[in-house]
Amino acid sequence: MLSTKVGRIVLDEIQDPAARDLGEKGGLFEHGRPNKMIDVYTADATLRSIEDSLKRLRTDRLDIVWVHDVAQDFHGDQWLDVFESARTGAFRVLQRLRDEGVIKAWGLGVNRVEPIELTLDLDEPQPDAFLLAGRYTLLDHRRALQRLLPDATERGVDMVVGGPYSSGVLAGGLHFEYQKAPAEIVARVERIKNLAAEHGVSIKAAALQFALAHPAAAAVIPGATRPSRIAEDTAALAEEVPAAFWAALRAEQLIAADAPVPTV
Repeated sequence: MLSTKVGRIVLDEIQDPAARDLGEKGGLFEHGRPNKMIDVYTADATLRSIEDSLKRLRTDRLDIVWVHDVAQDFHGDQWLDVFESARTGAFRVLQRLRDEGVIKAWGLGVNRVEPIELTLDLDEPQPDAFLLAGRYTLLDHRRALQRLLPDATERGVDMVVGGPYSSGVLAGGLHFEYQKAPAEIVARVERIKNLAAEHGVSIKAAALQFALAHPAAAAVIPGATRPSRIAEDTAALAEEVPAAFWAALRAEQLIAADAPVPTV
């Protein structure tokens, strides 16, 4: 599966080293990000982004393209204007490229449910899937269950679950929503861990299998940082989780009563 994303253009212009966005872990590149980048979702920018990706990847076809971060957490109060730019630009271009066979599928890759709900409301263009990060997890799933997932299931649009460990707090880490986990989240995770221990279940297995239990879920992206993590995730997916564990989570109101759970 070969995927890429649109919504950000790498410019030829070199950025001032002092202004580089290195991020918490020093950035994506060894020496930071030398080229300026801009967020843009127009038709021309989308075509340029796809062409650049095809060149960098040395291919003439892509499996899926995500329209990235067209949401309020990245664009604030202007996000609806940005969404409209994507609707009239990126969405239409990607649908045409899909029809031409350059890409097999397209969708949104976001951390919020609202942009996906708006997209599903459109008569066209219609996405094939969506990548939803952090909004269908053991800790945060009720909002997605209300409208988004019923609509997606009805329309046959797949969900790829990103961030099933909620930024790491469900996998032994200290972060939630990309920040230090607040006390109430830590306490909730401890309750889940205690129930998991009582039923002989690893919390990784609980997190991954819960995310994939919904009928709309086609895949999950745990975000492994090294090869050993991939082996752990694979084992977690194969782990047998008793029905009594899911029943206990429901009884403690740690998951929604209508949230689908795996069947043994």
